[in-house]
Amino acid sequence: MRIKVGSVLLLTLLLAPFWGNTQSLFSGFEHLFTTPKVYVIHRSGDEIVLDGKPNEKQWKQAAWSDEFEDIEGAGKPSPLYSTHFKMLWDEENLYIYAELEEPHVWAYYDKQDMIVFHENDFEIFIDPDKDTHNYYEFEVNARNTLFDLVLNKPYRNGGPADIGWNAADFACQIFVDGTLNNPDDTDTKWGIEMRIPFRSLSIGEGFVQPGNGDYWKMNFSRVQWQTEAKDGKYVKKINPETNKSYPEDNWVWSPQGIINMHYPERWGLAFFSDKAPGKKQAVEIPQEEILGKYLWLLYYKQNQYRRENKKYALTLNELKLPAEYKDTKLTFSIHLETEGNQYHATLEAENGVVLSINQEGHFTNQQKNRK
Repeated sequence: MRIKVGSVLLLTLLLAPFWGNTQSLFSGFEHLFTTPKVYVIHRSGDEIVLDGKPNEKQWKQAAWSDEFEDIEGAGKPSPLYSTHFKMLWDEENLYIYAELEEPHVWAYYDKQDMIVFHENDFEIFIDPDKDTHNYYEFEVNARNTLFDLVLNKPYRNGGPADIGWNAADFACQIFVDGTLNNPDDTDTKWGIEMRIPFRSLSIGEGFVQPGNGDYWKMNFSRVQWQTEAKDGKYVKKINPETNKSYPEDNWVWSPQGIINMHYPERWGLAFFSDKAPGKKQAVEIPQEEILGKYLWLLYYKQNQYRRENKKYALTLNELKLPAEYKDTKLTFSIHLETEGNQYHATLEAENGVVLSINQEGHFTNQQKNRK
C-alpha cells in the first residue's frame, strides 16, 4: 500500500545567527546542527610548484583556515598540536597546503592505497555537488603515501568504499621540518602541498567545474595516535587495561558533532572566488544550507523512529515535528511520503527553493537541477 501524507511546517529563517532560534525543534540533536566552518578559496594567478612548502606569493597571501578542533566539537579537549590549511584554485585544479605541528613525525606505510589512517595522517573529504553521495576522500601520511577512494553513498547508508578508484593526475609533496622516523630527536612540523584536478573528481565522464560564487561541501581531518619509541621505531602505546592501542584522536576543521567523518551534511562550506588571495571577501550562507537543516532533522528523527519502531514514520506528527509553525521571515512546507522501507520528503519554500531527502540521505536541490 502506498500512503501519502502531506504535512506543513512553517518555520522562521533568521539569517543572523546562521542557525536561527528554533532550538526546541532540535532538542536531542543539537550536536548535529552546530554552525559549519566557512573558507573562501581565492583564485591563484601564478603557477604553483609542489614542494611541500608554501613559498609562492599566492600561498603567502592566502588566508589560513581556523585551527582544527576535536571531531565532536565544543566541550572536548583541545588538540595537542596545531593544524591548519590554505586553499587556492585555478581553471583546472584545487590546491591545498596543510601544516601540521608535530614533535615526532613518523610514517611507515609506503604503498598507495594502504590504509594510512592506521598511522598519523591528513585527510580531505570533498562533495562537489553537495548531495552527500558520490563523494571523495584523500588521505596521506608523512611518507607521501596516498589512500584515495570514492563512496557512492555514506557507510551508514550501505555505501561501499571504492578503493580501486584513483584520482587522475593527483599530485602531492611532503616537507618534514625535522627527520622522519627518528625517535631520537624532536621535530617541528610537516607540510602537505596538493594539487587535485577537478576532472579527477569523477566516477565516469562528468565532473563539477566550479565557478565564481559556487561552493562545495568539504572537511579536513587529522588522525593522531599515541606512540612511544621501541628499538628505534615508533609504535602505538598499548592500554594495559584493554591490551590494545589507545584510540586515535580525530582533529578536524569543521566539527562533526559525532565521531564519524562520513556525515557529509556536517562538513564545512568552501566557496570559490575569482578574487586574488589577500583580498577579504564576505560570503552569505546559501538558503539551501539554512533550509536543508530541517530536512536533515527529519532524516535523523526518521532513523531514530525506525530503530525504536522497526518502521519509518508516516506523518510528521509521529516524528514530533509540528504541523504548523508561523513567523514573519520566510515560510515553507514539508511533505512526507512513506512506503514500506522507503520515504521521500520535499521542502518547498515561498521563494521557490525546492529541496528533498530520502531514506538514504540523498539530498537534492530540485530547483537547481531544473532546466
